[in-house]
Amino acid sequence: MRTGSFARLVCGRRTKWVVLALWIVVLVFAGSVAGKLGSVEKNDNASWLPGDAEATQVADLQKQFSPDDIVPAILVYERIGGITPADQQKAAADARAIAAVPGVTGQVAGPFPAEDKAALQVIAPIKVDADGWDKIADVVGQIKTISGTGENGLSIHLTGPAGVAADSASAFEGIDGTLLYTTLVVVAIILLITYRSPVLWLLPILTAGVALTSAQAVIYLLAKHAGLVVNAQSAGILTVLVFGAGTDYALLLVARYREELRRHPDRHEAMMFALHRAGPAIIASAATVAIGMSCLMLAEVNATSGLGPVAALGIVVGLLAMMTLLPALLVICGRWLFWPVRPRYGSPEPTATGLWARMGAWIARRPRTVWVTTAVALGAMALGLLQLNANGLSQQDTFTKEQPSLAGLEVLGRHFPAGQGDPVVVIAGSAQQEAVRSAFAAVPGISEVGDPEIRNGLVRLEGTLRSAPDSQAAEDTVTAVRAAVHPIAGADAKVGGTTAMTLDINEANKHDNRLIIPLVLLVVLAILALLLRALVAPVILIATVVLSFAAALGVSALVFRHVFGFGGEDTAFPLFVFVFLVALGIDYNIFLMTRVREEAREHGTHRGAVIGLAATGGVITSAGIVLAGTFAALGSLPLVAFAEIGFAVAFGVLLDTLIVRSVLVTALNLDVGRWMWWPSALTRHDPAADVPAPRRPTADRPTADHSGAGHSASDDPVAGRSA
Repeated sequence: MRTGSFARLVCGRRTKWVVLALWIVVLVFAGSVAGKLGSVEKNDNASWLPGDAEATQVADLQKQFSPDDIVPAILVYERIGGITPADQQKAAADARAIAAVPGVTGQVAGPFPAEDKAALQVIAPIKVDADGWDKIADVVGQIKTISGTGENGLSIHLTGPAGVAADSASAFEGIDGTLLYTTLVVVAIILLITYRSPVLWLLPILTAGVALTSAQAVIYLLAKHAGLVVNAQSAGILTVLVFGAGTDYALLLVARYREELRRHPDRHEAMMFALHRAGPAIIASAATVAIGMSCLMLAEVNATSGLGPVAALGIVVGLLAMMTLLPALLVICGRWLFWPVRPRYGSPEPTATGLWARMGAWIARRPRTVWVTTAVALGAMALGLLQLNANGLSQQDTFTKEQPSLAGLEVLGRHFPAGQGDPVVVIAGSAQQEAVRSAFAAVPGISEVGDPEIRNGLVRLEGTLRSAPDSQAAEDTVTAVRAAVHPIAGADAKVGGTTAMTLDINEANKHDNRLIIPLVLLVVLAILALLLRALVAPVILIATVVLSFAAALGVSALVFRHVFGFGGEDTAFPLFVFVFLVALGIDYNIFLMTRVREEAREHGTHRGAVIGLAATGGVITSAGIVLAGTFAALGSLPLVAFAEIGFAVAFGVLLDTLIVRSVLVTALNLDVGRWMWWPSALTRHDPAADVPAPRRPTADRPTADHSGAGHSASDDPVAGRSA
C-alpha cells in the first residue's frame, strides 16, 4: 500500500472512526491479558543460560538425584562474646519449627557451631515449585518470623541463595508499576514543556499506553505458549522502550502535522500530507530499531536473546499505534488541541528563523573546524573507557541499597567458609567416582568435598568453596575444578552450581558482545545505505554513532566509579547500551538525513543541510529529551544493573541529539558537501552545489522550502486537490 493510500485510510473523514473503533477492540482484549505478563517471567540464573552451557547440563542432571529444584536458606546466629547454651537451644528449636514450614523440604541441617564459637549455622532447603523463584520470598518470610532478629546480644541473619532471592523479589516487587508511573510522569512533564499545551500531551501518552498494553498481551501469549524467555529486566525495558520510542515517533508526526496545518485549511488533508511526508522516515526508523533489536536473538544468554523479540515487538506495536491511532485521534479532536498556540492556516513557520536555523548558519561559517573540535571532545570523553569494569557484579554490588541478606553474607563469611551452603556441584559417571572425588578435593579453592551420592550410574559430589560464591576467586576455583575433572577418562564430569552458572553467564555475555555489536553495525549500515541511496553518508553516520557510544560509555564509567560508587558493571552492560544507543540513535540520523536529502534535491546539499537542521533540530531535541527521560526512569529501581543502563542510555541519547546529530553531523554534511550522497544522482547533479549557505536564513523564504519542498500533484497523497 502506498503511503498516500495509507494516509487516506487512517485519517479519512469516516475511516478515522473505524481506526478508533478497531483500537478500542484491541485494547479490550489486550487489557485482560497484559496484566498476566509477570506470571510468566523467569528471573533465576538457570533460565538465563543456554541449554548447552555446562552449568545448565548439571542442573538438568541433578533432577535424577532430586526432582525438586532446591535453594538453601542459611540462618546465622552470632554473639560477639561467644554462643551460649541458651543460644544453642533456640537455634535447635528454630530448626525443628522451620522443618514444618510449607515449602521447606528434606532435612533442616544444624545448628552447626563455628570454629571460633561465636556463631551457629542452620541450613533450610527450600523447594522452588512451578510458581518460580518469587514464591521463595513467602517461605523466607515465614522462616524470619520463626527465628526473629535476635535479642540480648544475639543477632540472627537470614542469608544464602534463598535470602538473596527473597531480597531480589522484594526489589522487583512493584517494578512494573513503579517504572510505568515514573515514566508517565517524566514523559508528561517533557511533553507539557515541549508542546506548551495543557491538552495535546495527553494524546501521545494515551497512544503509548495503548501500545504498551497491546505489546504486553502479545508477549505474554508468546511466553506462555511459544517458549519466549521474559524476565523482569526485559519487561521493564519494554515499558521504557515503548514510551520512549513511541513518543519520539509521535513528536515527529505532530511536528510535521503542525507544519502542514499552516498550509492546509482542512485538518484531514494536513494529516494526509504529514503522514505522506513523515511516515517513511518514521517507518524506516522503527524498522531499523526492530531489526537491530532482533539481532539480540542470536545471543547465547537466554535473557538477552529473549529481550530481542520483546523489544522488537514493542517497537512494532508502538509504530502501529503512532501511525494509526494517534493520527485518527488528532484529526478527530481538531486544531484546538494546540491551544494556546494554534497553527492557523497561512501563518508563518517559526523554524525558519528559530534557534536551530541560527545554529545551522553558525556551523556553516567553519564546518571543518566545528566537526574536528567536536570529534576531539568526544574522543576525550571516550578515554573514560579505561575505567570500565564490565566483568560482572557481585551480590554485594547488585543493589543500590543495603539488603539484609547481603549483611548476613558478611556475618557468615566472618565465622564459616564463605561458600558454605552454596556448593560447587560435580556430576560424573559413578565408575570413576574415586578419581573424580580426588581431583575435586585437590583443587586449592575447595575446603572440603561431601560424601558421594549415586543414582542411575551417576555420582554427585558437592564441594565447599573457600571464597564467597560470587567472587572472582570462586569463579577461578570453578575453572580450576573443571580443568581438574574434565580430563578424567570415562568420567564425562560436569561442574555446576550457582558460581558455575554465574561464570557461564559472564562468558556467554562476552561472546554475545563480540558477535552482536559488529552485527548490529553492519545491519544498520546496510539499512542506511538503502534508505539514503548512498554509501558515503551511511559510513560517516555509523562512525559518528560509534564515537557517540564510546563517549557515552566513557563518561558513564567515570560517573559510576567516582560519583555513584558502583563496584563495576554487568558483563551484558556494554551490549545493552550499544544496542539501545545505536538502534535508537539511528532514529535521529534518519529523521535528520531524510529531511536533508529531501531539501538537497530542491536547494542543494549545502543549503539543504542548514534547512534540514532548522526544520528537525527542535523535534529531534525534544524526542531525545523524552527518550533520555524514560530511560533515566530506570534509576528509580534499587538495582545497580538497571541504574547503570538507565544513566548510560539517557546520557548517550542527550549527547547524541544535542551534540552529535545537531552539530557534528551537520558540520560533516556541510564540509563533505554533495559527496555525502555518493554514488546517488545528488552527487552528479546538485541544484546549488556551488552556492554557499547564507549566514542567516531569510525571514521571507517560502515556508514550503523547509518543510516538504517541491510539492506536486504527482507525489501528493491527495493528487488533484489544492495544496
